[in-house]
This record gives sequence, C-alpha cells and structure tokens, in this order.
Amino acid sequence: MDFLNAVVAITNLLIIPATTYGAQLALGALGVTLIYSILRFSNFAHGDTMAFGTVVTIGITTLFQSWGISLGPLPTALLALPFAIAITAVLLVGTDFAIYRFYRKKRAVPIIFVMASLGVMFVMNGLIRFMAGVKDQTFDDGTRFIIKARDFKEWSGLDEALSLRTTQVLTLVVAIAIVAWLFWFLNKTRTGKSMRAFSDNEDLALLSGINPNRVVMVTWVIVAMLATTAGVLYGLDKAYSPYTYFQLLLPTFAAAIVGGLGNPLGAIVGGFVVSFSEVMVTYVWKKVAIYLLPEALEPNGLLQLMSTEYKFAVSFAILVVVLLFKPTGLFKGQSV
Repeated sequence: MDFLNAVVAITNLLIIPATTYGAQLALGALGVTLIYSILRFSNFAHGDTMAFGTVVTIGITTLFQSWGISLGPLPTALLALPFAIAITAVLLVGTDFAIYRFYRKKRAVPIIFVMASLGVMFVMNGLIRFMAGVKDQTFDDGTRFIIKARDFKEWSGLDEALSLRTTQVLTLVVAIAIVAWLFWFLNKTRTGKSMRAFSDNEDLALLSGINPNRVVMVTWVIVAMLATTAGVLYGLDKAYSPYTYFQLLLPTFAAAIVGGLGNPLGAIVGGFVVSFSEVMVTYVWKKVAIYLLPEALEPNGLLQLMSTEYKFAVSFAILVVVLLFKPTGLFKGQSV
C-alpha cells in the first residue's frame, strides 16, 4: 500500500505536471528552431510572442463569454485560439516586413538579427503590458477536472490523491495534433518541402525557383501558431502573467538547444528533458521517501534540491552543460 501511495504521489505531483509542461515547452521550442533553421537567427522576442498571442486570446475569450458563446465542458479559449493565431501572424509578418527584411536584403550577419529581435522584444513587452497590465489573469472555464482528488481517494482507498485537470489532457491532445500536422506539412506538402530546401541550402533553393518571401511568410505564420498555442496552453494550465512568459524564454531556448537547435524532433525531446529536470529538482521528495523507507531512515528535511522559485536556474544549468560538452545537442542540430 505504501508503494502505491508513493507511485500516486509521484504521478500526481511530478509525472503529470512535467509531461504537461514539457508539451508546452516543446511547442515553444519548435517555433525557436524553425526560425533558426529557416531564417537563421535566434529570436529573443519569442517569449513575448507567446505572451502577445495569449493576451489576444484572453481578450477574444472574454468577448465570446460576454456574448454567451462557449464550448461547454471545454475552455472557450479554444474557440478564440484561431483568431488569436491570425492576429499574431499579422503582427509577426508585419514585423518581418518592417524590420527583418531590410537586414536580409543587406545579408547582415546573424548577430544583427539577434540584436534587432532584442529591440522587438522590448517593444512587444511594453505593448503587452499596455494591453493587459501586469497582474496575473485566469481565463479557464468549462469542466475543470477529469479526475477529482476526493473521488480518486474514495475509489482507491489510498492516502494519496490523484487529480487530472481538463487543461492537462487538453495540452497533450493539442500538442500531439499540432506536432503531427507540422511533421506532415514539412515532409509531404510542396510548401513544406520548399521550406526544408531553403533551410538546407538557400542559394540552391533560389536557383530552383523557390520564392524566398513566401517561405519566410509561411514560417512566421507557423511560428505564430506554435507560439500562441504554447502560450495559451501554458496560461490555461497555470495562469497568465507577462513576467512568467518573459522568463519562459530561457527554458524554451534551453529545450531547443538541448535537442539540437534547428532540429524539430530535438526540440520536442528537449522540451521534455528540460521540464522533467526542472520538476524533479524542485520536487519535494520527503513524502515519497517516508512511504518507501523504513521508519528509522525517514528524513527530517523536505528532500528538495532547489526551491521552485529558482526552477529556471535548472534550465540555465542544463543550457551551460550542453553548450560546454555537446553544443550540437542530442540530435546534432540537423535542419528541418
């Protein structure tokens, strides 16, 4: 019985949250890796892109709710998501047209694009705070739990409870659907193959008649979809806070680099590596140890390696280790 309690505790407070968080990071890291592999620069405005898409989704969700529009047991944000993606895509394509295209024509070195993206990040940061303020916001509705803690305890007879929120299942379902679509798009469609060719050899792709402006525009649209979806799923699972989305830039980049910057599969794996590392390091293992160890060996402390306030330091540490010992990442940074 103690062993089952330990398993339930780990599942409830480690495996489920880490899997959900990993799916959110994977979507964000996919956007980072697409920009790097096709547009060839690291976009530091990606975290604020996630925040912008989430803010727009919150606004549209509130509008729909005022009109009495809902999805029943599912969050109304799902209905608002396509509209938010479209608005975010317009912003990204417009930003590219106004800023990045100039540097592409000049064939500027990647660091110039990085510095330009820093400027875009600060502008978007201010815009988001002007639109939504700085306070945390929740925008979840519909059925909140698939498995309730009290119901599970009554059913199982265990001391430990297991709960499963609708947003956690929704995150996995939406993430799997988007990743499957993205891989199909990149490998099976003509536009996707053009993007891969452009990524592998830009000059040869241009000689083959591929329209670079179309490739760039489609890339930004897909990035808008990935960033907005990741931001909304994160906000539904936790809460919206512009500061949190700014901080998410670090684990998102860490996920992309761990897997191999420029490799979509690596971005997905990297997302889960970072998420499980963060959750495991900040998890309080005392309860599990009490269930599994003899009474004489029961710990007095929390058995928590790091406080949750410092979880982003885990991403930084992983990033440093990977850059020092395996800078190409787990999948050697292969392009799309």
